[in-house]
Amino acid sequence: MKGPRLKIGCLSLANDLVLAPLAGITNLPLRLLAKEAGCGLVCSEMISANALFYKTPKTFDMLESVPAERPLSIQIFGANPAIMAVAAQMVVAAGADIIDINFGCSVKKVIKTGAGVALMRTPKLAEKILCAVRKVVPIPLTIKIRAGWDESGAQAYEIARIAEGCGVDAVSFHPRSATQGFGGTADWSQIARLKQITGLPIIGNGDIITYQDALKMKCKTGCDGIMIGRAAIGYPFIFSQILSTYKNEAVQTPNLKQRFDVLRRYLNASVDYMGESHACRMMRSRLCWFVKGLPHASFFRESIRKIGTRKEAHDRINAFWELLRFRQEENDLLDEV
Repeated sequence: MKGPRLKIGCLSLANDLVLAPLAGITNLPLRLLAKEAGCGLVCSEMISANALFYKTPKTFDMLESVPAERPLSIQIFGANPAIMAVAAQMVVAAGADIIDINFGCSVKKVIKTGAGVALMRTPKLAEKILCAVRKVVPIPLTIKIRAGWDESGAQAYEIARIAEGCGVDAVSFHPRSATQGFGGTADWSQIARLKQITGLPIIGNGDIITYQDALKMKCKTGCDGIMIGRAAIGYPFIFSQILSTYKNEAVQTPNLKQRFDVLRRYLNASVDYMGESHACRMMRSRLCWFVKGLPHASFFRESIRKIGTRKEAHDRINAFWELLRFRQEENDLLDEV
């Protein structure tokens, strides 16, 4: 058994696990790691509809995909119905399998434009955008929402009803308010409530730290899909762990070699994707994602602060690998005494 399948419009996914769209993070290299770990659907980082409409070159790079990551959902944001419709058509032409519209971003510069979570307090505009996009795209259309501007969830329920009426195929729901950001606690009871009042597939999101959390969300809310964001950054193994529980198999914790293999592959894929100089600047912070929780991680974090080449990065990774191996062997010897 491969686990519960998730159907979004005409698209049937291998399972109900979804990688959340994370701005500046879920680029091609990271999506491929999630896919290889068994994730049923990966999502692009948030892309500006305005930037697509006005043909900003770097924005088009964000549409790049490869067959190995399919199916792929590409998320766009904006507040102009006509521009959103044109941008959506561009996304279809780029080969997306699903178009997702962001109703959840609470970053000030996005809200100022009337996009992201700002749309949740302008339901009439939200409806115009959804109808305009639905009219021109033949592929599944989804939205990602928050609870709204307060913690009641009332705006989320309203937007979901509007979305269903406009022909949207599924809703991803992060039950935190706009003012909470990522603070406080996600109110999973709102996911259960939304599931009761709409016929759309509901993908739950928020406060999933471990594979056990994902199973608890599924059990407590009855959601159709599970969306994982921050917990999957640097630890794609969470997807394979959840799938193991679906198959009634023992859940495996990745060993040191497996974690370092993924770390090295992410580095190489990022350099190939972005170019050495740009990628290495980003790796100064991103490689730390993959060693979170390991002993002496602060040593590694300090050692990569100024890396500028792929070789330098690999040298620092290898040095950290040797340090951990030495300490592990040392502890094994002490255990034998």
